Order: sequence, then C-alpha cells, then structure tokens
Amino acid sequence: MSTDDVDALIEKMAAELSRLITSQQLDNPLMVGIHTGGVWVAKRLHKLLALQEPLATLDISFYRDDFTRIGINPQVKPSVLPRHLDDRNIILVDDVLYTGRTVRAALNEIFDYGRPARILLAVLLDRGGRELPLEANVTGKQLLLKQNEQVKLTGPEPLRYEIQQVP
Repeated sequence: MSTDDVDALIEKMAAELSRLITSQQLDNPLMVGIHTGGVWVAKRLHKLLALQEPLATLDISFYRDDFTRIGINPQVKPSVLPRHLDDRNIILVDDVLYTGRTVRAALNEIFDYGRPARILLAVLLDRGGRELPLEANVTGKQLLLKQNEQVKLTGPEPLRYEIQQVP
C-alpha cells in the first residue's frame, strides 16, 4: 500500500480518536505505542492529536505467552512509561491486530505499572483471526486475509504495508 494511503488511514484514526477523547471526556490521555510498528503509528497519531503527555512505548518481549518456546527477541527495547498509571486514560496503539496475543501482553505490562481508568485500543490494520476476545476501538482498515497471508509493515519513513504469502 502506498505511503499516501497509510497516511490517510492514520488521519482517519486521529479523527476517530479525537471524537472519542472529546465524547468520553478523556482528560490528558497517555498514548502508548507497542514496539516496533505500533510506535511508528503512535508517533504520527500523537503528533496529529497534539497530545500534551509525551509518547510512551512498550516492548512486550518479556510478556509474550510464547516466550518459552521462541526465546527472547534479539532486538529488545526498553519500555518507556510513567512510573504510575493509576486512574490514567490510555490510548494503546499497535500496527496489526491479529490473534490478540500482543495486546494481551501489552495489557499485562501496563497493569504492572498501575490500574488505568480506561484503555482504548487503536490499530492501523485489523486482519481478523482472533484467538482472544479483544477488539479495537479505532481501526484504520479491516483486512480479509487468507490463512497463508500475512501483513508486513515497513517504516518508519515511509510507513507502508504489504500483504505477503506465507510459505
């Protein structure tokens, strides 16, 4: 998909998030991007929404439920979150929502920092195939992919995605 198309999806997401922030009276929300693609999307949304709180980031490597099977990601990055998240309104951002396991891991890490008042989930692409009962509040685009297809996001500049065949 072209860069312009991804930019349009992110602008659409920012408009939807702005409406949710206003309608639900979410004062000073904290935006949290999940490494790596979610951070790329979150940086753009954060700028478009002109949020006051600095962008927070999560690396969920140690919270994955397949950690014992696949080992640690060699590119582990530090999570950067405020010390306490109690009663905070959070916008959690990821690039692709598929099984829901990445989001589950992110929620586990967030709750290690406190008990937020509310968490909204925003994803650039929702490809279906949930294994856990999770859904996004804001989605850039829904994709209908076959079992042998996957989404590959590249970036951060330019930010693009493509659908690839899995061998």
